[in-house]
Amino acid sequence: MFSTTASAIYLDRIERARASMQRSGIDVLLVSVGSDLPYLTGYDAMPLERLTMLVVPCDGEATLVIPRLEAPRVVEHEGVFSLRPWGELEDPVAIVAGLFGRPRRVAVGDTMWARFLVELLGHWGSGDTEYLRSTSVMNDLRMRKDAAEIAALQAAGAAADRVAAQLHAGEIPLLGRTEAAVSADLSARLIAEGHDIVNFAIVAAGANAASPHHHAGDRVIVDGDLVLCDFGGTKDGYCSDITRCVTLGAPSAEIAEAYVVLREAQAAGVAAGVVGAACQDVDRASRKVIDDAGFGEYFIHRTGHGIGMEAHEDPYMVEGNALLIEPGHAFSVEPGIYIAGRWGMRLEDIVVATDTGPLSMNFANHELVSLG
Repeated sequence: MFSTTASAIYLDRIERARASMQRSGIDVLLVSVGSDLPYLTGYDAMPLERLTMLVVPCDGEATLVIPRLEAPRVVEHEGVFSLRPWGELEDPVAIVAGLFGRPRRVAVGDTMWARFLVELLGHWGSGDTEYLRSTSVMNDLRMRKDAAEIAALQAAGAAADRVAAQLHAGEIPLLGRTEAAVSADLSARLIAEGHDIVNFAIVAAGANAASPHHHAGDRVIVDGDLVLCDFGGTKDGYCSDITRCVTLGAPSAEIAEAYVVLREAQAAGVAAGVVGAACQDVDRASRKVIDDAGFGEYFIHRTGHGIGMEAHEDPYMVEGNALLIEPGHAFSVEPGIYIAGRWGMRLEDIVVATDTGPLSMNFANHELVSLG
């Protein structure tokens, strides 16, 4: 059951969505499966072939159209949305279309199944109706995390930190185990520390770490390896994401030198993530340190991504993104250096921009820890 406070939060979010719709001249917002739905209603729909759709008119009550068999999972809130269950012999797309006369502008959720949009075109057509992505309504809302969301990110980050601390303390065996076995170990520990699900647990040893999104496999970790561990999950609806590297035995001089650069680059990116700076300034700050040290060609991805109910969401810390950072923007800072065929390293924290400076969600040791 949702508390009165939670209901007020969802009502406020829908009202702010309506205000955004009014500014953009959007008549109706359609939200299906994906994170926008629980953000606005608290209900996380299963990705079924049966249509679930929140219909939010610019004026008037929002309606959640939902398969009848799923309706018991939803708590209806007066003033937030009404429930319209549909039976197996009804046409749910026709129900959605019937809730609103032919609109001039419709904002459609990015993760709506194409089959439902195509069927909707049969009801509303495309001649006089303009279809837009819902990002025009939802992005600004979702990017600016409120106090409760920041607290949730802090709790998720603290849980991930505890797993990272176990890694650094040598409590997670590495030597002689496969990457896949260590990945499963990290995943189990994330759950044990309070995560509801694991979103990923990258474990990449030696040359495999030069692939930023390496899939942990049967490669056995041996003495002398540099091991990159990037893991995160979802806790109470909000995500964690952290990357730390360790070595088995003392690192080579080359790796030790590169890691000093990496740590400086990561710190520079965090420091640049202040309110009023452009998102691309974070990328530029981290990249300049790596470029100046001669490793520029080996930093092959953006510096960061937004995070919240999804592990990757707006805003993105990348060259060309001139969006100004605002209070409540939450994002990763994760520069990397990848030498193909030899080794790779990355260092990642989640930070939230505040009026008093970047607030870190992660405090696990930033050193390159050497394990015996």
